[in-house]
Amino acid sequence: MTKAPAPARPGISMEAAQRRRARLAEQMRVGKMTRTLVTPEGAKIRLKLASVAERAGAFAIDVAIQWAIVIGTLLALGYTMRAMGYDNANVAFAFWMVFYFFVRNFYFIFFEIGRKAATPGKRALGLRVASRDGGRLTADAVLARNFMREVEIGLPLQFLFMGGDQVSAWIGLLGLVWSGVFMLFPLFNKDKMRVGDLLAGTWVIKAPKAQLMQDIVSAVTSPELGARFAFTPQQVDAYGIHELHVLEDVLRQSAPEVKQQVAARIRAKVGWERGTGETDLAFLEAYYAALRKRLEQRMLLGERKSDKYDVKG
Repeated sequence: MTKAPAPARPGISMEAAQRRRARLAEQMRVGKMTRTLVTPEGAKIRLKLASVAERAGAFAIDVAIQWAIVIGTLLALGYTMRAMGYDNANVAFAFWMVFYFFVRNFYFIFFEIGRKAATPGKRALGLRVASRDGGRLTADAVLARNFMREVEIGLPLQFLFMGGDQVSAWIGLLGLVWSGVFMLFPLFNKDKMRVGDLLAGTWVIKAPKAQLMQDIVSAVTSPELGARFAFTPQQVDAYGIHELHVLEDVLRQSAPEVKQQVAARIRAKVGWERGTGETDLAFLEAYYAALRKRLEQRMLLGERKSDKYDVKG
């Protein structure tokens, strides 16, 4: 006996039901790439991981830039050697190989160890490297994830350029399979991490360019808030650039209870007494404005405080 189909809910058309199912499917797809990160300040921030395609696109841009640098340097070196009457191809090739090794490895380290934690390719696609524990991205983590790339891809691919005998052919095939396994690794883990990310405790997240919210911008120039929240230089210097970015994320996307927790932590650290009628949101906006202004002034003077642990800034 066949079961009769369930009657459609009154007031909901077939098209509306299909749109709802499509919307739920899209939410599930986006949710698979979203992670909740708890920072050392107790803030819960929702992060969206970069997809494999986005990471591959950023890597392709970076490789193109590296080759442009290397080829340009090779042409300049050849021109200089000819102008000096020195024509030794072996020396030029040896220099080029050493230079290419440094560009291939330290290109990524140079950009990712900076404040934006992203190479030009990642910045072009709105990506950045972040620490999985919510803390500051350390130099050790950047070095580990990038030197591991040499083991994952660079070293085995060099086997392909070995001699043409049978043994070398097998070694080249092994290197190709080796690189293929490491390159496909992000497809088989939910966080889309390379082996280097796994060892370094990092991941690549989406960090689209976003303008500051209007209420934060107004807090910078509001005379009323400036008089109400008169922070001392010592209170503002308690935090650095890393905490500024965290605080901006808290103001942009965190729930009220998270803002309350972060405001309580900041008040306790800087020794701020909560005034009558003072809201957590107003305090956070005012402190963000003061911290941002202070950091901009210090960087204009050639100083920089990377985070709250930097006592030299």
